[in-house]
Amino acid sequence: MSLPPPAQIRRLARAEIVPLLLLVLLAGGIWLFAALADEVSEGGTHRFDQRVLLALRNPTDRALPWGPLWLQETERDFTALGGVSVLSFLTLTVAGFLLLGGKRRAAGLVVVAVFGGLVLATLLKHGFNRPRPELVPHGSYVYTTSFPSGHAMLSAATYLTLGALLARLQPQRALKAYLLCVAILLTFLVGVSRVYLGVHWPSDVLAGWTAGGAWAILCWLAALVLQRRGKVEKAGEEIT
Repeated sequence: MSLPPPAQIRRLARAEIVPLLLLVLLAGGIWLFAALADEVSEGGTHRFDQRVLLALRNPTDRALPWGPLWLQETERDFTALGGVSVLSFLTLTVAGFLLLGGKRRAAGLVVVAVFGGLVLATLLKHGFNRPRPELVPHGSYVYTTSFPSGHAMLSAATYLTLGALLARLQPQRALKAYLLCVAILLTFLVGVSRVYLGVHWPSDVLAGWTAGGAWAILCWLAALVLQRRGKVEKAGEEIT
């Protein structure tokens, strides 16, 4: 009985290691979110939240965020990148691109992943029902509760999902890493902008990042399983 070549063995090993690693990250994300939620419900993050929020304000006037006017405008631009309208437009654009490329099931998976994250974020907000910060004036209009940050959670779910999708289409590792780093950076900038504008406590954003990241990982796992069963197109696969 002949043994498989080393290259095939390495591919098989990677195929098993990746889902296992994603499962570990998913479990860690769920645990971290539960721990944050418990601390918030008991008031354990109150002092930390206040210190960070006030550190981003002018010490002589809490109504003014720290830094020049151009920085304030930049933060509003960043926060818009995590809005429902922007993320919805981006998701539908990518889904349309996949549809035109013949990847109908992959397009459906992207739409379900992003809008499923929106539903989950809404349910979590209603479940925890944490009031918005009133320590400083808000720099952006808000109309929902505070925990977890919807902008942070949705940007993580959307940008990480789309970043992973685009990374899979690239043959070079440097390009894969670049796309994932851009997705992480966008998620980070959106979350920081919410605290800077005074519309979220820092713990809201940390929970949003955690929940959004866990949701993105869950979607990656679902995609891997569906691809192995032939239910979703693989990278580079054409539909005839």
